[in-house]
Amino acid sequence: MSNKGKAVLISTYELGRQPFGLASPAAWLRRAGAKVTCLDLSRQALSALPPEPIAEADFIAFYVPMHTATRLAVEALPTIRGLNRRALLCFYGLYAPVNEAYLRKLGADTILGGEFEEGLVSAFERVRRAQQAVGAARGTDAVPARQSQPEPLISLARQNFVLPDRRDMPPLSCYAHLNHPSGKPRAVGYTEASRGCKHLCRHCPIVPVYNGRFRIVPQEVVLADIRQQVAAGAEHITLGDPDFFNGIRHAVEIVGALHAEHPMLTYDVTIKIEHLLEHAQHLRTLRDTGCLFVTSAVESLDDAVLLRLAKGHTYADFTSVVELCRDAGLALAPTFVIFTPWITLEGYCMFLERIAALDLIEQVAPIQLAIRLLIPAGSRLLDLAEVREMVAPFDEAGLVYPWTHPDPRVDVLCEQAQAIVERGQRKEWSRRTIFTRIWKLAHNAVGLAGRAIPQEAVGAARATVPYLTEPWYC
Repeated sequence: MSNKGKAVLISTYELGRQPFGLASPAAWLRRAGAKVTCLDLSRQALSALPPEPIAEADFIAFYVPMHTATRLAVEALPTIRGLNRRALLCFYGLYAPVNEAYLRKLGADTILGGEFEEGLVSAFERVRRAQQAVGAARGTDAVPARQSQPEPLISLARQNFVLPDRRDMPPLSCYAHLNHPSGKPRAVGYTEASRGCKHLCRHCPIVPVYNGRFRIVPQEVVLADIRQQVAAGAEHITLGDPDFFNGIRHAVEIVGALHAEHPMLTYDVTIKIEHLLEHAQHLRTLRDTGCLFVTSAVESLDDAVLLRLAKGHTYADFTSVVELCRDAGLALAPTFVIFTPWITLEGYCMFLERIAALDLIEQVAPIQLAIRLLIPAGSRLLDLAEVREMVAPFDEAGLVYPWTHPDPRVDVLCEQAQAIVERGQRKEWSRRTIFTRIWKLAHNAVGLAGRAIPQEAVGAARATVPYLTEPWYC
């Protein structure tokens, strides 16, 4: 037996990106002496992979940063366990600690949330020490009986980050690319300059883990990670912080240094509406350093819903940001959770009308017209009595508190809108075509079949709106 020990890190879905959630811990584990294999099941079919890395592993860890990733990990688990039942099984990422009880029922030995790299190394070293002890005693390679987890379930420790190790990842060409105004697709890299968030939006899955705190990744690590991805062919970088302006000084220094080193490189970021207003003077900083677009989780265009979600902005704030971004020559990519228990058929039509009136049809990814609210374990939405009264008991396998709309027609509309989006993306319809079909569907539902999209929004598609080929959602 090699004294190194063997670890397998598995990602099932990370929004079409080459997973930072594998590359970062892979570097930590390799530095600790592990032989690490990284598997990205969003790009590699499990059935087509050689079984040996999984079968021979001493430590297997699933990265579960979001709802979809966790559901897919659970689906893959029986196959993984069929190949290897002796390895210590770990789940790490935002959705791990809030679903601890369910994941332990499925056989998880170690659950890690928050700043997980140190915990992964600690868990792996436990396995290696115990394995060596058993091997010395019995002359075998067997992993010993499980022990209770000494690592914290959630760690917010300030870690000394190291350069992510991407050596055995699928190439960037396998991942989502940028549709650029030039017409030539661009390969996209991904990195993070910070984690967590200092805000407490009620629906956000980050909040139960970080509870209003965030952690900085040092500038030199961020820039080195970008540098290695540029060398691997990246022409555009997604800086995937939950809110890039949580640490405004850190953010501005990074994009300045990035642009100085790679003047032709473009990038995108995610920033809250309230931060775009607060730091409006830096919109031009973003533009001048190569930012093509800013994603912002707007969620709703109804002030009453925004208040329930504790978003920290209003519809008027959003319209101000739309104009500020246009004045700065920066594309805004709003995201929404539009189907909530508080939307009505008429309210959904008003949402579409506002999108059209603000000339945002081309800037809103079609999936954002059809996303339904998820209420996961630990959600601060459960602080609201009206939410507690409307949800069914927690569905462990579904990872949510189920809810149904008081008006069944709204749930039907949501399903129909999702079907249009799915069909449209499969058939490669334009964003405007998908929007128009959903517009007709919604207005027909309220008896306004003849209602036309506002004339000022009917013009030619904006040829200059850049976007990633895999839309942002969880």
